[in-house]
Amino acid sequence: MLSFRASLALVLSTALFASPAFATHSHRAPASGHTTHKTHKASKKKKSRRVRGQQAIETSRVTEIQQALIREHYMSGEATGSWDSTTQDAMRKFQADQGWQTKLTPDSRALKKLGLGPDYSEAINAKDASFNDPPPISTIPSTQAAGFTAASGANQ
Repeated sequence: MLSFRASLALVLSTALFASPAFATHSHRAPASGHTTHKTHKASKKKKSRRVRGQQAIETSRVTEIQQALIREHYMSGEATGSWDSTTQDAMRKFQADQGWQTKLTPDSRALKKLGLGPDYSEAINAKDASFNDPPPISTIPSTQAAGFTAASGANQ
């Protein structure tokens, strides 16, 4: 006679294997006024894609870029705040002179080179930071300097 566990395992395994055999897909004819699945799917409207990210350069930022390009002699005249063809040509020329790609959007390296990079002066840890030159090497104790040299692997 089979043990209770063996009987239970047999019943469960039979139920698992037999259930797909008894499952059927019934299809009813559509009622009047209803469309079939394929027709309904074709009539769905496509969702428009939501445009993400920055779409245009703000006028104040364009003015800053133009002022920097004028300062660097890539543009002449006054900054207008309009991202026009003159500004785009000047930016392309500036980026090309640096050996960078010349795309319409200002490259982050170009903005930094023009002095328009991020401003960290208001950062949490900036108020106590020192932006002075490091102290001369002669002020570092010789044992500490020797440790730096040993750790760097120089003179080995």
